[in-house]
Amino acid sequence: MNNSSGSGEASCNITYKEVAVPLATVYSLVLIFGLPANLLTLCLSTLKIRRKNVLSVYLFTLSLSDLIYLGTIPQWISYVRNSNQWSQSFVSCQLTGYIFFNNLYISILLLCCISVDRCLVVLYPIEAQWRRQRRTAVAVCATIWMLVMVTHTPVFVLSGVRATQSKNNSCFETIPMPPLVAMFNYARFFVGFCIPLLILASTNFLIFRRIQSSPCLNQAQKAKVKYLALAVILIFLGCFAPYHIILLSRAVAYSLLENSCWFEQKIYTVSTVFLCLSTINSAINPFLYMFSSESVRQELIRDLRILFCLPIPQDTGTESCILRNGPSRRMSSSQRE
Repeated sequence: MNNSSGSGEASCNITYKEVAVPLATVYSLVLIFGLPANLLTLCLSTLKIRRKNVLSVYLFTLSLSDLIYLGTIPQWISYVRNSNQWSQSFVSCQLTGYIFFNNLYISILLLCCISVDRCLVVLYPIEAQWRRQRRTAVAVCATIWMLVMVTHTPVFVLSGVRATQSKNNSCFETIPMPPLVAMFNYARFFVGFCIPLLILASTNFLIFRRIQSSPCLNQAQKAKVKYLALAVILIFLGCFAPYHIILLSRAVAYSLLENSCWFEQKIYTVSTVFLCLSTINSAINPFLYMFSSESVRQELIRDLRILFCLPIPQDTGTESCILRNGPSRRMSSSQRE
């Protein structure tokens, strides 16, 4: 693909700095750790869905999306090792980029769904037992999947990419940026990142605040919930914030500068690094969910013990404790009712 805009601007002379080996290493590690972890999560969540577990619907959908993306990792490795020059077909470039964008925002939205679901369980434990339904979770996941896919369908046109005679061209990197791509990047930053970050932060804060008032948890358990909530937010920021900040900065540079080529040249290498960083979530998602939700972790341990015919320990998880005793002492009367 050409590094030119759809508005007829001259092509920017982008110099690719040699970071191919570190990037290829990161992509390889994502594939090595992400593939078995997501396969395990997919299998275990399938068992939980059959038992009408609501949270497992989100985990299954997330693992499925991550596995589809992980199937394109070898192409990304080949791309960065070839100095960001796409040597395969034009259609292959389009499909690879489309899968990347879909997985990125499906992951972000499902993270929000999981946090909201956990928050409802903690804040309204009795009501949640009756109102949380598997079919509702399936409908939410299907809606997210379709919404993200439809939203990113115009990316093939907006990116200004087109087949050329030369095969040594970049893939999904239109520099300088076309006007519609700039507007699309503003939307991705505010709608696809800022709003989900606000939801994630607020729900985890509410979970931690309610846990603090729970009579059935000691100080060590409460501190654990606090650190896990912080870990969820920090990992979200670490994976997604750098990439979206680059998107925003490129859009702002295009809007304010008459010629943004010099800015594109300065941040190009950083942009490729942050793009790679955003893919790490596909490998750590299963670990993040297992460690951020104690009930999920205990259910996975229970399934593995059943698989290997080992004794099942008593459920003492934070969320189970809340379901048994309520989030605070004032809930005990309503529980008895």
